[in-house]
Amino acid sequence: MNLEEKINIVKEILQDKKVAIGFSGGADSTLLTYLASKYAKDTLAITIDNHIFPTGFIENTQKVAESFGVKHEIIDINFYEKDYFLSNDEKRCYNCRNLMFNEIENLANQKGFDFICDGNNISDLVIDRPGILVTYKKGFETPFIKAKLTSKEIHQYLYENGIPFSKSTTCLATRIPTNTPTTKEKIKRISCCEDYILANTNCEIVKVRDLGNFGIVEVDDIDEIIRAGKYKQINDELKQKGFRKVALNLTSLDDDEYISIDYIEGSFSYLLPFTVNLENTQHQLKDVNYEIHNEKIRLEKITINENGLIEGNNFETYESALDAFMEILPKLRRNI
Repeated sequence: MNLEEKINIVKEILQDKKVAIGFSGGADSTLLTYLASKYAKDTLAITIDNHIFPTGFIENTQKVAESFGVKHEIIDINFYEKDYFLSNDEKRCYNCRNLMFNEIENLANQKGFDFICDGNNISDLVIDRPGILVTYKKGFETPFIKAKLTSKEIHQYLYENGIPFSKSTTCLATRIPTNTPTTKEKIKRISCCEDYILANTNCEIVKVRDLGNFGIVEVDDIDEIIRAGKYKQINDELKQKGFRKVALNLTSLDDDEYISIDYIEGSFSYLLPFTVNLENTQHQLKDVNYEIHNEKIRLEKITINENGLIEGNNFETYESALDAFMEILPKLRRNI
């Protein structure tokens, strides 16, 4: 399918529905809200203010929702009051989404919106994002996954149609390694450092990883920092904020995520960055013939390995193999 055909699938899913959307103002939720504003019967954008999002996050969601002419509700949840979140264990992203989606679901139902959508796209299913399990548990709709839209395609559509979106919507707590407590002081330092870099460079995406005394700067335009000689002032500023050493990640941030499989002579393989819960995955394989053997689920052409390796055979083209891989991704249930 081409991009327009995939977008048409999303339009058909939203057509004449009363749609509630978890709205961050990022690429995915922005496009979903934009399309809902055009094709849904009614649209409610719901934003969570958890007190740990980047500067200007809430103001941006208000501005975008207003420009689309949709209803917009903001739910205030102070995550600093949630001890299990501050403990920052391996389930932090799952716990975060579970808390936020409970509130979104409650408000949507109160307002009469029973068609609740999540902006996850198909690219999210090959990334280490355990929060998708909450989407499945809640039974929220996932139009972009059903249409097999990747992040790259979503960005392409936004750019081609002049739809503005924010590139800075990820929770600042993700900059702190798991099993390291999250504190107000750490979040404030991260926020100040990222704001400084954004204000003094032409970078659009900035993340400062907090490893205690060690800060790692990640940006979407490394040349902007190196060529302009701004690294020294950034280094000095971040050291003033308490980092003893500052490093620049030489791999540029890129949110144009897409899916590419290793395909050779009819066969493909893809190693996911997480292990697969085979028992839970079986429950998603209704009306599909399969067998389980040696920590694997074998389908007609695809094998799902517990270690996250997905293998396929007997595909005539790369495109047919990729489509089959994308078809199986929403049925996988990962371990966390």
